Amino acid sequence: MRKLSLTVGILFCLANSALGQDRTSTQSGYWGLIAAFGCVVVALILANAYVVSLFHAKGRGDTGALARWNEKWEFSAQALGGFSWWQLALWSLLSLFFELLMIRWISSEIRIFAYFKNFVLVACFLGFGLGCYLSRRRANLLAMIVPLLALTLIVTLPWPGLRVLMRSIPAFVGASSESNLWGAPAEFSFPLLAAAIAVIVPTFSLICFSLVPLGQLVGWYLENSGNGILAYTLNILASLLGILLYTLLCFFYQPPVMWFLVAGLAMVFLLWKLPRLRWLTALAFMAMVGLLSLGIEQHGTVYWSPYQKLTLSPRNDAGKIIGYDLSTNDSWFQQIVDLSPEFVMSHPRLFEKIPIEWNAYNLPYHFYPKPPSVLVLGSGMGNDVAAALRNGAAQVTAVEIDPLILKLGEKYHLEKPYLSPRVRAVRDDARSYVQNSREHFDLIVFSLLDSHTNSSHFTNIRVDNYVYTLEAIQAAKQLLRADGIFIVKFQVMTPWIAGRLDGVLRSVFGRAPVQLEIQPNSLTNWGRFFITGSESHVAQALAEPRLAAFVSQHGGFNMVPATLTTDDWPYFYQHEPGLPLSVVVISVTLVLLCWVLLRDIGAAAGSSPRWHFFFLGAGFMLLEAQIVSKMALLFGTTWLVNSVVIGGLLLLIVAANVLVQFVPRFPLSIAYAGIFATIALSYFIPLQKLLFPALWMKALTSTLVLCLPVFFAGVVFIRSFAADGFRAQALGSNLMGAMIGGMLESMSLWTGIRSLLVIAALLYLSSWVARVTERTRARSSSESRLEPADQNLIVSGVNECGT
Repeated sequence: MRKLSLTVGILFCLANSALGQDRTSTQSGYWGLIAAFGCVVVALILANAYVVSLFHAKGRGDTGALARWNEKWEFSAQALGGFSWWQLALWSLLSLFFELLMIRWISSEIRIFAYFKNFVLVACFLGFGLGCYLSRRRANLLAMIVPLLALTLIVTLPWPGLRVLMRSIPAFVGASSESNLWGAPAEFSFPLLAAAIAVIVPTFSLICFSLVPLGQLVGWYLENSGNGILAYTLNILASLLGILLYTLLCFFYQPPVMWFLVAGLAMVFLLWKLPRLRWLTALAFMAMVGLLSLGIEQHGTVYWSPYQKLTLSPRNDAGKIIGYDLSTNDSWFQQIVDLSPEFVMSHPRLFEKIPIEWNAYNLPYHFYPKPPSVLVLGSGMGNDVAAALRNGAAQVTAVEIDPLILKLGEKYHLEKPYLSPRVRAVRDDARSYVQNSREHFDLIVFSLLDSHTNSSHFTNIRVDNYVYTLEAIQAAKQLLRADGIFIVKFQVMTPWIAGRLDGVLRSVFGRAPVQLEIQPNSLTNWGRFFITGSESHVAQALAEPRLAAFVSQHGGFNMVPATLTTDDWPYFYQHEPGLPLSVVVISVTLVLLCWVLLRDIGAAAGSSPRWHFFFLGAGFMLLEAQIVSKMALLFGTTWLVNSVVIGGLLLLIVAANVLVQFVPRFPLSIAYAGIFATIALSYFIPLQKLLFPALWMKALTSTLVLCLPVFFAGVVFIRSFAADGFRAQALGSNLMGAMIGGMLESMSLWTGIRSLLVIAALLYLSSWVARVTERTRARSSSESRLEPADQNLIVSGVNECGT
C-alpha cells in the first residue's frame, strides 16, 4: 500500500502542474481548486491506508492503542449466532442492494462515473470477491464505515473548490479527439489525466473496501451451510429481492437519503446481537443520512428519477418566474421556456436579437407549417411539444423515457403542453418506440437526444446510443409519410459528430440533409439541425426567400468523416472503433490496483486464485453485459426492462441450481457443449430476426437465443462449486473473474458488441482447460502419495466422478 501511496503522490505532483495549464478562472478560484485537489487526494490516501491497516494490524503482532481500537470493531458470523438460513438471505439481499446503491450514488455525484459506470461495478465485484477470500477471518465494521463516511464527505461538503473539482474530473480525463463527453476538452492532456487518476483510483479502492465485510459474511454462510446448492439458490433469490427493493425505491423517486436509511436499518437489524457494533452502525448511518439531507447548497429542487439526479431551478424576471433550468448529475440538461403569444407580447426585449419566428423551437414549422401529425422523440419537459401546438399541429405524440421529467413538464411548463387533448405522451425509449410503432407521421423531430448517463449498471451502453444507429434511423424513416419532413436536432461539439449524423442520414435517405445551426440564448437551446425527408417538400420550403436566406446565413460547416454507428457498434460519442487512451490508462491503473489489493489482502489469507472459477466469472460477466445491451435494443433501454432482464438471468441461474439439485451428476461435457452451442446461436442469428410484432413471441425467442448460455454456464458453475465443497475461495475467484470481465467489456468499443460472445467463448474454453489442468495436478499429487496398487483405484474413482 506504501507503493500505492507513492504512486498517487507522484500523480498529485503531475496533476498539480497540469492544473496550472488553465488559469482562465480567477486567481482565488484557481488556488481553491488546487487546495481542494490536494486535500481530496491526501484524504483519500489516508482513508485507504487506514482501511488496509485493519487487515494487517493483528498479523503484524501490533498491540498498540490503534490495534486495540481496530479490534473492538471486529466480529464474526459465529458472534451473530452462527449459520442460519435467514441470516444468509438477509446478508445476500443487503449485499445486492448496497452494490446498486453505490453504483447509482457514485455515478450521479462523481460525474465521470456516469460515463464509465462499469468501473464502479468492477470495484463492487472486487470488494465482494476479496471478502469471499477473507471469509474465514473476522470482519471489521470499520472497513465499511470509514470508506462510506469518506465518500459521503467528498460528495456533500459545501466547499466551492471541492464542488468545482468534482465537476471538472471529466475534463481532467480528457475526452481526446476520439470520444466526446460533456464538459471534456477535445484535446488530450496526460497531466490532466494524471489528476483524474489521482482521484479516481483511491475512490475506486474505497468503493471496493466498503463491500469487503459483506463478502466475508456471505462467503462464510455459503461455505458453512449444510446444503451448498440450496444455500447458493437462496443467495441468488435474496439478491433478486435486493434488486427489486432498490428498483422500487428508484421508481418511487426516492433520494439517496432513503437508500442509506434502508441500508442502515438493515445493518442495525443484522448486527443487533452485538450492541457496540449496532450503535456504531446506527451513528455512522445517521451521520451519512444527515450529511446527505443537508446536501450541497442548491439553487433549485433536487429530484431523483429512475435514471438520474435532476435539479430544477426557477428562472426569474422582475420577481416573476419566466422559466426553469434542469440539470442532470450537476450538468445543465434542458430548460422550460414560455414562448406563448402572451409572453412574447409582454416581453418584447427578450426577442429583439432573435425574433420569435426564428426561435429554434419554431424552426421546424417553416419546413412543414401546420402538420397533421408530429412525432417528438425526446420530448423532455415539453418545449418542442408546445412549439408543435403553437404552430398548428393537429396531433402530437411525445416520447420521453424519464417518467419524472414528464411529470415535471406536466406540472411546471408554463404553456401546459402535456395537458392538451391534442397531445399523447408516451413513456418509452425512443428506439423502442420507433421499432415497435405502426403509426405514421408527417413530421418527425429528434429533439436533442443526449442522455448524460448509461442505460444500466451492467453495461457501458448509454441510454441514447441505440437512437443514432443506421438501423434506428431506418426504423424511424418507416414511420414517416411519403411527403413528410425528418429533423434531427443535436448539440454538435466536434466536427466528426456532424460528419456521423450527416453520413447516417445520407445512407438512409440517399441524399445530404440540409444543415443549419442556431446560436444559444436564454429562450432556446443551441444546436445543429439536420433536415431531410421528402425532397420535394424540403425544396418547396426553401423556395421561400426568407427561409432560404436564414439557412444560408446559418449554414456552411466543417465536417469530418466518422464511422457510422450500427446496432453492433452503437458508440455514437466515439469517433472510430478502438479503445480510447483514457479508458486504457485508467483500466490498466485499476488492474494494477487490483493486483496490489490481492497481494496485500488476499495473499494474507494464504490463498491464490482458482483459475477455473476465475474464467467462469469473467465469461459470465461478458455474457451478461451483451445480453443486457441486446435486450435493451429489443425492448427498450428503460429501467423496467433492465430490472426484468437481470431478474430473468438470476432466475436462469436458479433453474440451473434446481437441475443440479435433482441431477447431481449432470455431465459437465453436456453443459459446456450447451454453452458453446448457444453462444454460436446467439452470434449467428441477427437481432433483427427477433423483432416479432407479438411481445410474447419476441420475449420467448430472445430468451431462447440470447439467454440460454447463462443457464448452461450456471450448471457448470454450480457443479464445480459443489465439487469444490462450496468454499468461499472459489466464489471469490469467480467474482475476481467477473471484475476482469467487466473491464473486458470495453473491448466492444473496438470490436463491437457481438465480439463479446467470442471473448466469452474463449474464456469458457479457458475455464475448461483450467479445470482439466487442476484435476490432472490433483490426480498426480494423489498418486505420488499412494502405493502402486492404490493408484489404480484412485484413477478409476477420479475418472468415474469427473463426469
